[in-house]
Amino acid sequence: MSRLEFLLLFFFFYLFKFCLADIGKASQYLPPYTPTACYGGDLSQFPVSNLFAAAGEGVWEDGASCGRQYLVRCISGASPGACIPGQTIQVRIVDRAQTSVSRPSLEGTSLVLSNTAYQSIANPDVSFLNIEFQQFHASKKKKKNEILLLKINWTHLEWWCWASSD
Repeated sequence: MSRLEFLLLFFFFYLFKFCLADIGKASQYLPPYTPTACYGGDLSQFPVSNLFAAAGEGVWEDGASCGRQYLVRCISGASPGACIPGQTIQVRIVDRAQTSVSRPSLEGTSLVLSNTAYQSIANPDVSFLNIEFQQFHASKKKKKNEILLLKINWTHLEWWCWASSD
């Protein structure tokens, strides 16, 4: 094995450890959004961007997911052209999908996105999306290059990584 091949292989495996996103389905829900399972009727729970979500049972973890933030991108949808290419959003978990006041467009999904969040990454007329999502760990002390979003695109292969650079 040449030195170049070894370095490329090392680089690939080094990046791979940071590229651990989950794959799941997302649906959307419309207002009213309150009360929520996480914060009741407190309106300050909602980000000003309106990019928030209700956690499906696989993400809920008995309420531990309340307040967590996730990076979400659309991979595909129920129909061709469902996704808005190149869009990644950051959502905050404010509710539990199973008990939300407003019902999702499809039951049993990993995340139920607010109407605004859903429309940011996909055609709102599509009933569900296949998504890639990863928990986003925000640091209270901002650092230069705190979050690195890396996209490697080789012809038809698209690979996304989110990594923290300490």
